[in-house]
Amino acid sequence: MDEIKRKLIRIETQLHRQSLPERVTGAAPLFFPAVGLMVGIVTQHVLATQMGITHLSAVLVAWSILLALSMISACLRLRRSFVGPSDRVTPWVVLLCFVCLGGIRLTSFQAPSSADVQRLVGDERTLATIRGRLVTAPRSQPQQWCFAQFAFTDPPSSFYLTLDQIETDRGWRPVRGMIRVQVDEPTPALRIGDAIEAYCWLYRFGPPTNPGQFDLATHLRRRNVHVGASVPGKNAIEVRRGTRVGLLTRTQRRLSQAAARALLSDQPHEAPSQGLLEALLLGDRRRIDRSTYEAFQRTGLLHLISLSGMHLGILMGILWWIGKAIGLMKPRRAILCMLATVLFLMIVPARAPTVRAAVIVWAFGCSILLRRRSNPLNALSLAAIVLLLYRPTQLFEAGWQLSFAAVTGILALTAPIEEILHTMTRGKLRPSDRRGRLVRRLTRRIGASYLRLFSAGLAAWIGGAGILLYHFHAVTPLASVWTVLVFPLVVLILAMGFLKIALFFLLPTLSHLLGVLVTAGADVFIWIVQWLARPGINHILIGHVPGWIVILYYTLVLIVVFTNLRSPLLKRVLCISLALVLVGYVGISKWRANHRSDLILTCLDVGHGQAIVLQPPGSGAVLFDAGSMFRGDVGSRIVLPYLDYAGVRRLDAIVVSHNDIDHINGLPEVAAGRDVEHVYANAAFFDSRDTTGTARRLAHCLSTSGHTIEPIPRSLTVGAVTIETLWPPVELAESNDLGDNDRSLVTRVQFGGVSILLCSDIEVFAQQQIMEQYPNLTAQIVVVPHHGSKTTQYDPFLASLAPEITITSCSRKRSNSTPHAHSDSHTQQFSTAANGAVTVCVERDGMVLVSPYVENAAGD
Repeated sequence: MDEIKRKLIRIETQLHRQSLPERVTGAAPLFFPAVGLMVGIVTQHVLATQMGITHLSAVLVAWSILLALSMISACLRLRRSFVGPSDRVTPWVVLLCFVCLGGIRLTSFQAPSSADVQRLVGDERTLATIRGRLVTAPRSQPQQWCFAQFAFTDPPSSFYLTLDQIETDRGWRPVRGMIRVQVDEPTPALRIGDAIEAYCWLYRFGPPTNPGQFDLATHLRRRNVHVGASVPGKNAIEVRRGTRVGLLTRTQRRLSQAAARALLSDQPHEAPSQGLLEALLLGDRRRIDRSTYEAFQRTGLLHLISLSGMHLGILMGILWWIGKAIGLMKPRRAILCMLATVLFLMIVPARAPTVRAAVIVWAFGCSILLRRRSNPLNALSLAAIVLLLYRPTQLFEAGWQLSFAAVTGILALTAPIEEILHTMTRGKLRPSDRRGRLVRRLTRRIGASYLRLFSAGLAAWIGGAGILLYHFHAVTPLASVWTVLVFPLVVLILAMGFLKIALFFLLPTLSHLLGVLVTAGADVFIWIVQWLARPGINHILIGHVPGWIVILYYTLVLIVVFTNLRSPLLKRVLCISLALVLVGYVGISKWRANHRSDLILTCLDVGHGQAIVLQPPGSGAVLFDAGSMFRGDVGSRIVLPYLDYAGVRRLDAIVVSHNDIDHINGLPEVAAGRDVEHVYANAAFFDSRDTTGTARRLAHCLSTSGHTIEPIPRSLTVGAVTIETLWPPVELAESNDLGDNDRSLVTRVQFGGVSILLCSDIEVFAQQQIMEQYPNLTAQIVVVPHHGSKTTQYDPFLASLAPEITITSCSRKRSNSTPHAHSDSHTQQFSTAANGAVTVCVERDGMVLVSPYVENAAGD
């Protein structure tokens, strides 16, 4: 007995003498390989994008030589560790090996084959006939924006296609690669696995043209999708008969359809609960209505309706409990959970969080079968290695980063946070085995469970806060509290939902009864989240932050949790210094945003349409129009992301120039997503002749978010900025003899001695009348009338204004029609078609700086 005690003491002493890397390696030997793989991928990405080192053969040779040297060193170190004392260098040598492996994997993943489709498509789009097989089912996004009924086309559908052949002048030739196909109408007849032939335009995806806009090109490039196909209609697609769909694809398709039918067969059609249940249990968020989705986003509970490890963990917990109840031993329960995981992955989309959770379940299952003790950090590291070796570019995706950062935070921070909270509550919620009253013991146990749940939620929030701030420009400080509040209801809905799917095929009547309860639970869940979304503190908008701030944040977290400095005072000083830098930067950024001394005007690229954001000195902003002729939902897709990026959470006013669809169809979504003081329009907007119905539609949509349209005053003052209405006069605004364009609003913005003229859609008559009424009118900056159309342009009008800068908000088709005849050699001309969003900064002293968003683009 004494000998055993001496051995335990010796082992404990050795553990205390071990360094942090040695302790981590002993508990989770895959941690260093996972970190090394990430470092290698990031290093190769930086070499390729920032330093331009992209030559495939040279890069592969360099990484391979370094890998060989690292492996030789690792073998020598491992041999020494078997015959001598522990080697502290070995973990770092192993890390270096995986750094090399990460660089090699990313290089090989991004290298196109000789027959890759991206070699056949240049900057100009190409007309082609292609053959391939669907790897995803066609998806049509529901049209939930207010002006969807005024769209000129049906909702488009999209899917991914692996190519087999392409037709050229010499006939059919083999081609490889995956492309994203977009069809200009729904394609309900197509299914996953179908072999098709399509007549289409092939093109390369372009970069975003507005700050804050979703970068589709980069998003797809990370999936090795470099080329898109535009199909004019479903008649241009032919399903090739006689081609056989693979067994795995057929099985996956049938299982997905069966699960959807079992869950939704008795649900009310188009009810909010239907979309929520489909997201919670099947991972499909397309049918969640906009108001529900935005409520989840504002409260920070969006992770609950994004299929993740939590959902799979709840399912596995149910199966483990059922297996235990029927008397199964641990190995058989592990096998049951592992098989259920495979079935689950065949039903739901295989995204990073679910695959990560599946790998962890299999790691734990294998440890039980092999009678080994599993470490959660080791299982998480294994999941990261598997996912990154399969597709290394996942490392740069927000979803992947959030998933692993949140789980890492839970593993590292839950216990310390829980201990701190127990100390703060003086242990009153700590579970106890002492005898006492049943109510008291039950209360302590429930309190301890909620405390642990809150600790895990707060740990996950700390782990993901930096990622959220970098990608989405905001933080949700109450997310942990709301997670604790709704988590029991989520568990109940998931448990009943999974049980309903299983019973649908065995006991349909009982399944139907469960469906009633599940629907009621989903309705209650939606109501609670929408109620919680009301307080403004839920969503704190910060705006764009640089990457070094996020790195500094995670450095602070690592120092607080893991660093064990010899001097506690030094650690406190270091932590306080980093915290002060973080808080100081955010505070200074917010102060500078609210106390700016300059005026910023940004003309966003919305295609054929107009959306102009004016940010006066101080805080707030004014939005002049938000609409597009051919792009859908520009309010949610372009304007609101820009306002998030710029940190604008309040609009002093929305100014509506006239009721043309390409100027107003994005306004309802902006008004619903921001605090808006006033919505203004001129007298022509209230004309009862509204033949198109757009004015009535806008008024109705704005009323649902609590806004009414007011007549615009002759002059507005926002801070130090004056906004003056020049056109139309009241008598002409109410005239039946003028068209809508000639009655559209013309405003002059004045600040720092600089005049900016916003001309809206006025045509020749209005331009002539303005020249007569304001013969001395000039403007340094002019937004060109009617999107630069030559057919409605009166050349003397722009010449009389003598602008130094002109901006044309137009589509690519109109970009060549921008007027130039009026301009002298000193006039800078910009268009959103060529330059993307155009930002003008006016200082108090009248200095003007123009910044086009698209790289290497400048005014003509």
